[in-house]
Amino acid sequence: MAEGLVWLVCFIVGHVFGSIPCGLWLVKAAHGIDIREYGSKNIGTTNVFRTVGGKTAFFVLLCDMMKGILAVALVAYFTNNAMGGMVAAGIGALLGHNYSIFLGFKGGRGVATGLGLILYFMPKVCIASFGVWLILVLLTRYVSLGSVVAAICTPIFAYYFGYSQPLVIFAVVAGGFVVIRHAENIKRLLNGTESKIKQGNAKDLQKKK
Repeated sequence: MAEGLVWLVCFIVGHVFGSIPCGLWLVKAAHGIDIREYGSKNIGTTNVFRTVGGKTAFFVLLCDMMKGILAVALVAYFTNNAMGGMVAAGIGALLGHNYSIFLGFKGGRGVATGLGLILYFMPKVCIASFGVWLILVLLTRYVSLGSVVAAICTPIFAYYFGYSQPLVIFAVVAGGFVVIRHAENIKRLLNGTESKIKQGNAKDLQKKK
């Protein structure tokens, strides 16, 4: 019972960290706009890239990755690296990013936060999955396709590289979140209506005002 309570606290810590809407706050601070009013209306790195450009998108990516890492690292410190608590915090961070308490339980698609967590838990898997994502995006220009395929590959890589069962399960959960959150993108990919990635420019938004 006590262990279950500890896991719950770890999950809550992760959820609070994951809920920080980096994309929304950084774009508003740097460009004075609400990213939810542009493009796909998503607060994640891809929509930021499409809307205001790569520089801001890079910082959004970094912050979204770091918030999950910080949550798990904090839990690891206070629980003496208890894997159950760390995994609970990681799942909490993913759910927080996807369903932020600061945004009425709305949010991103979990790719950047998931990438940060996989980097923390399983560096080899992170490199392999990122490689899959990068190759597909460069070949097709579809970020969603790269994200979904990389998410599916993540638990496969985790198993292949011999990571522990809790981490393989975490990889399944993390990958599943990403696939579920890309349901509409998958439909558009199948219909041939998905948009290819193209860098935006904040100056163009100013001209339209």
